[in-house]
Amino acid sequence: MDKTEPIEYRILHHDPVPSILLVQPVDEHDMQGMDGLIGYIRGNCGVPFALAAVPVRDWNRDLSPWEAPAVFGDQAFGSGAAKTLECIENIVIPGVLEELGLPEDMPVVLGGYSLAGFFSLWASYRTERFAGVCAASPSVWFPGWMDYARQHAPLAGCVYLSLGDREEKTRNRTMAAVGECIREQYRLLGGPEAQNVVLEWNQGNHFKEPDIRTAKGFVWCVERVCK
Repeated sequence: MDKTEPIEYRILHHDPVPSILLVQPVDEHDMQGMDGLIGYIRGNCGVPFALAAVPVRDWNRDLSPWEAPAVFGDQAFGSGAAKTLECIENIVIPGVLEELGLPEDMPVVLGGYSLAGFFSLWASYRTERFAGVCAASPSVWFPGWMDYARQHAPLAGCVYLSLGDREEKTRNRTMAAVGECIREQYRLLGGPEAQNVVLEWNQGNHFKEPDIRTAKGFVWCVERVCK
């Protein structure tokens, strides 16, 4: 993400007096499911909220913490996550709060699906700004990630993890490690004994109901942040 590229965000929902702000990095496919995601949150959470989507221009570059070779196709991963996080913290969040007339210290949950879920998880290790993170089907198979997770600790107040029960059943050797990695990630965060962490298993492969899976994670985080 070049410094010359303007950061964009879209406020897709806001109740009259929100108690929490949800921020989600999205691609075009995610945007198609936002009505379902917002509807699920509204139907399963009694806390008033605002939700801002952050369109990502280059998925593999702007959400990756460091460079890594391609694991499918020929598009390698870049190292733009730090710049994306900086923009979310310094431009998106302040901009949304000002536009809606909300307090600067309003709790924020960062969340997303797939590589955006991985980015959200990584961001929780980098800043204390997020009261919670929703990492739905995160790409924890990302090269070098588990070594990083073993050596660092998250700073967010709560962490939601999820995975489809068929996601590790793939011929791609790198991505097939996602099940083992998510289980270890959960253990590193405290496992079942930790009250601020959960690992939820969903039915199906990586492509089943990403909007609902992400929404479930947001609801879990909101309920814990605003209890």
